[in-house]
Amino acid sequence: MQIKKTIEKVPGGMMIIPLFLGAIINTLFPATATTLGSFTGALLTGALPILAVFYFCVGTQISFVGSPVVVKKGVTFLVVKIGTAALVGLIAVNIMPSEYITGGFFAGLSVLAIVAAMNETNVGLYMALMSQYGTEEEVGAGSIMMLESGPFLTMVTFGVAGIASFPWEFLVGTILPLVIGVTIGSLDKEMKAFFKPAVPILIPFFAFALGAGMNIVNAVRAGLLGILLGLMVIIITGFTLFLADKYILKGSGIAGLAAASSAGAVVTVPVAVAAANSKYEIMAADATALCAASVIITAILTPIIVAWYHKRLEKKKLAENPQLAVSELTIK
Repeated sequence: MQIKKTIEKVPGGMMIIPLFLGAIINTLFPATATTLGSFTGALLTGALPILAVFYFCVGTQISFVGSPVVVKKGVTFLVVKIGTAALVGLIAVNIMPSEYITGGFFAGLSVLAIVAAMNETNVGLYMALMSQYGTEEEVGAGSIMMLESGPFLTMVTFGVAGIASFPWEFLVGTILPLVIGVTIGSLDKEMKAFFKPAVPILIPFFAFALGAGMNIVNAVRAGLLGILLGLMVIIITGFTLFLADKYILKGSGIAGLAAASSAGAVVTVPVAVAAANSKYEIMAADATALCAASVIITAILTPIIVAWYHKRLEKKKLAENPQLAVSELTIK
């Protein structure tokens, strides 16, 4: 049986499928965690401990060693992405009643879902695209952008935008596993290599636990709305990141477009934010489902947009300098 290959045919399948499996179990058998208890109950309800380990392992893979160009690009994309999410969140909080829509087509949409989806870049996707279409410095910028991982910067974004405040103890507790991971990974390359395989391994486990806190009806209902959220991420953050790449970093714009996505780990953010501020508990499940849909949409569309723009740039180069086409034919 080719279970792994089948799952991986779905964009973000190792996260999405366990998430929906957990939601199905919770919908059909809501008392499962309580009835079975022990390890099974802990797996169904233990998303936060699994996430703590996940973010520690992610931290071990973050490196700040690089050229000034790498650091400049990484920091620029990180700041622009977070700044865009903060601005959109500030606009949304003044439009939405109680930051959460409970009726009509947009039922389930919240400021939490919008900010979370926009705040994190799918770094793996970004680096893969830059390996094909970008420069070594643009690939290296992904190591800086990994700092977006987790709920910490989403909480900071909420604070910067004046949407919500969180106790400083929660902020420290949220980022501490990541910081410890960064420290250990930077001090010992063998430890960095040791923890690297754990990052993808933990994904289906925290996704399953998160799904076990959702209702499948709400998750399916979030489908179309999640598609719209994914399009918002691509259009809005893609626009600001593209401008930053072109006019601040003097790049081609491709790297900016490649960063316009939602990271798979973004589905972990709503439940973590809700744990820090109880007012978000009511919207956490819907926000998780919407973020999951945004991850899928951006994983599909972002590479298509980047490939299209790269092809457009190549055609423009050839139109401006026909000798390039002659040179390529000569080489072949």
